[in-house]
Amino acid sequence: MGEGPQAGAPRLPVLIVGGGPVGLSLGALLARYGIASRVIEADAAYCQGSRAICISRRSQEILGWVGADRPLNAKGLPWTGGRSYFRNQEVLHFTMPTEPTERFAPMVNIQQYFVEEYVHRAQDRHPGLCTVTWSTRAVATRPMADSVEVDIEGADGRRETLSAQWVVACDGARSAVRDHLGLSLEGTQYDGRYVIVDIEQESSRPVERLAWFDPPSNPGSTVLMHRQPDNVWRVDYQIRDGEDPVEAVRPDQVLPRVQSHLDMIGETAPWKPLWISAYGAKCLSLRSYRHGRVLFAGDAAHLVPIFGVRGLNSGLDDVGNLAWKLALVVDGASSDDLLDTYSSERVHATRENIAYAAKSTEFMAPPNFAFELMRQATLRLACVDPRVQSLINPRQSSQISYPVALPGVGFPGSDGGAALRPGEPAPEARVRTADDRTHLTQYFGGGFTALYFSDTGSIPVAATQLTLSSRQTVASLTTVRVARNGGTDAATVVDFMGEAWHRYGARDGTLYLVRPDGYVLACWSQPDWQAVAVVLGGILKRQALPNLRLQEGSGS
Repeated sequence: MGEGPQAGAPRLPVLIVGGGPVGLSLGALLARYGIASRVIEADAAYCQGSRAICISRRSQEILGWVGADRPLNAKGLPWTGGRSYFRNQEVLHFTMPTEPTERFAPMVNIQQYFVEEYVHRAQDRHPGLCTVTWSTRAVATRPMADSVEVDIEGADGRRETLSAQWVVACDGARSAVRDHLGLSLEGTQYDGRYVIVDIEQESSRPVERLAWFDPPSNPGSTVLMHRQPDNVWRVDYQIRDGEDPVEAVRPDQVLPRVQSHLDMIGETAPWKPLWISAYGAKCLSLRSYRHGRVLFAGDAAHLVPIFGVRGLNSGLDDVGNLAWKLALVVDGASSDDLLDTYSSERVHATRENIAYAAKSTEFMAPPNFAFELMRQATLRLACVDPRVQSLINPRQSSQISYPVALPGVGFPGSDGGAALRPGEPAPEARVRTADDRTHLTQYFGGGFTALYFSDTGSIPVAATQLTLSSRQTVASLTTVRVARNGGTDAATVVDFMGEAWHRYGARDGTLYLVRPDGYVLACWSQPDWQAVAVVLGGILKRQALPNLRLQEGSGS
């Protein structure tokens, strides 16, 4: 029997079940917003093995909100493209969109345990707001009227009961919380399975995604390779039809295949294995990521195949979307209806991710003879006709637009005259600022941001009256004037390359309201500061907005 909550014991604002990169990132984001949380993790420390290794530009931006981007980029290996081979002939060389002025590389290769470590360390920026308890698992979850009770068990077998206002399940593909609530993932599970091998070997090859279809080293298989920090190669290869998946991960079965492939590609330096595992391709999701006071994120909410690296990256996007909304709700600045938009937006994103990932999976690991024939025909044609090569493109993870920004909130002032619609990611741009920021996205990740595009004068008086009254960073409003020339001040950035004006389709007077997670909330071709107040008022409770109103007759 577990010990119930002690009388008078404080109820946790947020309990996060699962201390992988998704759960730890959520705890760090909530701490930045001033919200206390506790993370429990069944393992004794950070994960073993490389696991999720490709961190997208969007994920780097999210990790930057808590200060984990610098160590990640100092350690990680950036890359911009890759190559695919049919047997031993190159049939594709792709490059992801990128520019020299971008803040982050399109992808960075780094082992998952480093990501966990850097995010965990970042929590120390806000002492006492996030605690992590290792070797502790959830054994029961009981939703109550105004809280959730979770029975937890430590390494010594001792049990106790925690009470939390909100529980977020980030406990992975075999989510205990999901089982406790009787929920099941729905979708497609493919038969093909892959072996994952981490090996240590020095190499001078450039960092890129490498794929071989039916290579002479492993006929009938597909082999993927990624370089990682510390001279680690990540090797994935497909188990052939009829192979026993249990036998397939035995070292005496794995190591000869790895050696054969290294011999084929000319990697002759000594090597040693570090970690061996296996996985199957799944396209699965919960129907909803909110169930009362229990929310789901990462693999606990959805599973996608590795092809296109959408697993961890979509999990980080989950918590980037959820953290600011949950912070507003816990702080009493918004009603909990706001959390329904987390579910609707991220379920939409998962469906898009699954659609792309399914296409890649059907090519990388054909589910039947018909798909195998189609793949063989495509690969053979790609050897002689470059026009076919695009069909082999692995479609790497990219940021997804939402169909409606915060459905149900309503935007009476958004006139639709600007280039970007609500629900689209706010673009990056290189800028010059008074406080040494170099990119426009560095204004995102905290509170709401109003971007006012104007080359003349300063921010109008009406805009300066738009102030939020809250102790939390996430319920703040920063108004920034984006000018193409002139000097900088505390409220002005100079778009000296013209990127921001171009990417936002701005004219003089264009106004964008950007959410804390860097998505467009509303936009106007001419400034309407009263409309900004109305939009924010639709999200935040009136008692949180004592100063969010304009003097009668004040204009733009």
